[in-house]
Amino acid sequence: MRPGGNRGWLLRLVIAFCFAQGAVSMARPAVSYRALALGADERAVGVIAGVYALLPLFAAVPLGRRTDHGRCAPLLPVGVVLIAGGCALSGVAGSLWTMALWSGVMGMGHLCFVIGAQSLVARQSAPREQDRNFGHFTIGASLGQLVGPIAAGVLIGGRDMAGSSALALVVAGAGASVAFTSLWRIEHPAARATAPDGRNRVPVGGILRARGVPAGILISLSVLSATDILTAYLPVVGEHRGIAPSVIGLLLSLRAAATIACRLVLTPLLRLLGRTVLLTVTCLLAALLCAGLALPVPVWALGLMLAFLGFCLGVGQPLSMTTVVQAAPDGARSTALALRLTGNRLGQVAAPAAAGLIAGVAGVAAPFVMLGGLLLLSAGVALRAPATGPEGDRARAGGGGAGDGGAGDRATRRAPGRVPTRRE
Repeated sequence: MRPGGNRGWLLRLVIAFCFAQGAVSMARPAVSYRALALGADERAVGVIAGVYALLPLFAAVPLGRRTDHGRCAPLLPVGVVLIAGGCALSGVAGSLWTMALWSGVMGMGHLCFVIGAQSLVARQSAPREQDRNFGHFTIGASLGQLVGPIAAGVLIGGRDMAGSSALALVVAGAGASVAFTSLWRIEHPAARATAPDGRNRVPVGGILRARGVPAGILISLSVLSATDILTAYLPVVGEHRGIAPSVIGLLLSLRAAATIACRLVLTPLLRLLGRTVLLTVTCLLAALLCAGLALPVPVWALGLMLAFLGFCLGVGQPLSMTTVVQAAPDGARSTALALRLTGNRLGQVAAPAAAGLIAGVAGVAAPFVMLGGLLLLSAGVALRAPATGPEGDRARAGGGGAGDGGAGDRATRRAPGRVPTRRE
C-alpha cells in the first residue's frame, strides 16, 4: 500500500490508542490517590510519578533504531500487555516502592505502544498528510484522557480510598486489554522498512543537529510535562482545596475534551496561521494559564482555565511529531521520534521530581508556576525555530488532494537543515 492510501488502519490505530491511553489516564490519578492513602506525601507522589518515565528513558532510542530497520506493529501488543499488567499490579501493590516499580512497567508499555504507533503513522502517511494524520492519531490519546479521569473519579472516593483506588487500577488494566481488538492487519507490507543493516545508520548526534529536531523535542517535552503534572498534581491540589475526586476527574476530562476540539480544527488553524505562529501563540497562552492555576480560584474558574489550557496544549504534540519527522534524515525517522519520546520521558522524570520538591517547599500550587516558565521557554524556541514557511505549512495542512502535494512534498524531501544520508 502506498503512503496516503486507504486510512482504515489509522481509524483502528486511533481506537487502540484510545483504550491504551484511557487506561493510563485512569491509572495515573488512581496511583496518586492510592499513594496518598498509603501514607505518601507530596514528594513521594512526585517520585512515583517520575518512575513512570524512568525505565522508558533508556529504552526509547534502541526501540526506535529497531523500528527504523524493521516492523512497527509488533511493539503495539507488547505495549498493551505491559500497560495492562502495570495498571493491575499497581492496584494490588501494598507498598510505595512496589507501586513505583509497577508504575515504571506501565510507562514502559506506553513507550512501546507510542513508538510503534507514531512510526506507523509517519511511514504510512504521505508527506502532505502528516500534520492531519498525526492530529487524528493524537485524538485517540485525547479521548483516552477524557474518559480515563472520569472513570477514575467515579470509582475513587469514600472512606476506603486505598480500596477504591486499587479497584480503579484493576479496571484500568482490564480496559487496556480491549486495545487488542483493533490491532489486526494494521501494518501494510509495502510500508515496512527495508534497511536491515546498520552501515548507513545516522548517528544520534547527526539527528539532533538537524535543524528543527531540538525545537520539536523541547516543545513536546514542555507540553507533555504540563499534561503529566496536571494529571498527577491536580488530585493533590483538590485534596488541599477540598475538591472531591469526582470533580477533579471532571476537570481533567474537560481539559482533554478541549484538546480534542483543538485537534479537530487543527487543519484550518494551520491554513490560517502556519505552524510557527500557531505553536508560538499556543505555548505562550498555555504558559500564562498554567501559572494562573496556582491562584486560589473557585472551581468554575479553574474549569474555564483548564478548558483554555487543554485547547492550547492540543497543538504541541501533533505538530512537534511532524516537525521532527520532516527534519530527520531518511532512514532515521523512527529514531528521531524515539529521541523526541526520550525528551518526553526525561521531562516526565525531572518535572514531577522538581514539582515534588517545589510543592514540599512552596506549596502544592507552585509546580504550575514552574510549568508556566517551561512553556514560556518553548514559546521562544517555537518562534525562533526554522520552519518550511507558512506556504509549506498550509500546503501540508490542506493535504488529501492529489493536486496540492507538490510544494509540501518538495519541502519534506529537502527540509531546511536536513542531514543528508550517504545516498544523497
